[in-house]
Amino acid sequence: MLKIEHYEDKVQHYSDLAMTYATEYGLKILGSLLIFFIGRWIAGKIVFLIKKGLNKAKVDPTLVSFAANATYVGLIVVIVIAAISNLGVETTSFVAVFGAAGLAVGLALKDTLSNVGAAVLIIFFRPFKVGDFIETSGVMGTVKTINLFSTTLTTTDNRSIIIPNGTLISGNIINYTGNDKRRVDMVFDIDYKDDLRLAKEVIMEVLKANPKVLAEPAPVVAVGALAQNSVQIFARPWVAVDDYWDGMFEMTEAVKLEFDKHGISIPFPQMDLHVRKGEI
Repeated sequence: MLKIEHYEDKVQHYSDLAMTYATEYGLKILGSLLIFFIGRWIAGKIVFLIKKGLNKAKVDPTLVSFAANATYVGLIVVIVIAAISNLGVETTSFVAVFGAAGLAVGLALKDTLSNVGAAVLIIFFRPFKVGDFIETSGVMGTVKTINLFSTTLTTTDNRSIIIPNGTLISGNIINYTGNDKRRVDMVFDIDYKDDLRLAKEVIMEVLKANPKVLAEPAPVVAVGALAQNSVQIFARPWVAVDDYWDGMFEMTEAVKLEFDKHGISIPFPQMDLHVRKGEI
């Protein structure tokens, strides 16, 4: 009888202990879950408002995406630490462990992280943006995407070139579409026997007749060089960036047709063969 009573006392003791732990830690676990899910919901709303505000301010889409992602990750880290801290766990040790792990990962991924740093510079200083036509690292193309590790260019023949951001930012970058206007540099060769003034007038008329050529800055036609076999006339019209290639092709063709009409020749390398009698 005493053994049964002793057993019942033990059962009651463990039951009370289990109830105590369940009540104490169950509430903490529930509170931590609420902190996590409610915090994540709030983080999503904050990121949504940030993206909405930046888009309304017409900020570059790449910068909007980067800022939104960085903000969301930072908020999630804070929320997770707060949820763990609510359980009574000392978070200082976690911070130290994460710091050490971050240092180790940083050393192991030094080159990769340099690309991330270069991406931050590209996004904030904006030497180019998505849609710009640039030349860098020996290649030319239209910027298709900019991510944390690389930038993708699409060439004029529709090839994709992926350049690490670290390599891209360390060299020269030529942005052909960074401004609204662009000058078309053309050189036309005429024979020394041709009428120079007439040739200049013909070229200028062609430039002014093309609707893509801007009135300001005014187009320039001038003798650029007296070459070995020709007189070189430089034509310098200005066009809108989007009209560059079409304008250049149209004006080049029009000048050739007008030269033919006015009898202006374009010299090309020729070889004269003299045969002496009796040598064949």
